Amino acid sequence: MTRMIDQVEEILESIYSKNSSGGDNIIAILQDIQNELGYIQEDAVDWFARRTGIPASRFYGVVTFYSQFHLTPRGKNIVTVCSGTVCHVKGAPRIVSRLQQDLHLKDDNGTTKDMQFTVENVNCVGACSIAPVVLVNEKVFGKQTPEKMIRNLKPYK
Repeated sequence: MTRMIDQVEEILESIYSKNSSGGDNIIAILQDIQNELGYIQEDAVDWFARRTGIPASRFYGVVTFYSQFHLTPRGKNIVTVCSGTVCHVKGAPRIVSRLQQDLHLKDDNGTTKDMQFTVENVNCVGACSIAPVVLVNEKVFGKQTPEKMIRNLKPYK
């Protein structure tokens, strides 16, 4: 356990060194924490708050304002369902429902117990012409149906 704590400490120290010359840019620090640790961990925020003298509440204010930041661990594969108006009308809710059923999730934004998938809804991905749209990691799947989406997930399992 101590070794893991030492590794995290090294990562945080590296992030601090990288960002301290830029005037303690909270967004850059949080992006680096998330890239290195997978999500924004409370211990990491507390460490930076102590180290920089910036209140933890300012870090959390940024984390909760921007949807790019996550306070909980996420799955290996991120399934992003567009729920904008066009996608919604063309069947996004049915896709979400089927994903929840197939992946055994209880809500719209959830992570599977095996940490293989996280399903999330977003307001718009800007691809209305191929609605409904689902992204798996960064691969775009357009004109989806619940059945097509389940087939498209098979290579990721």
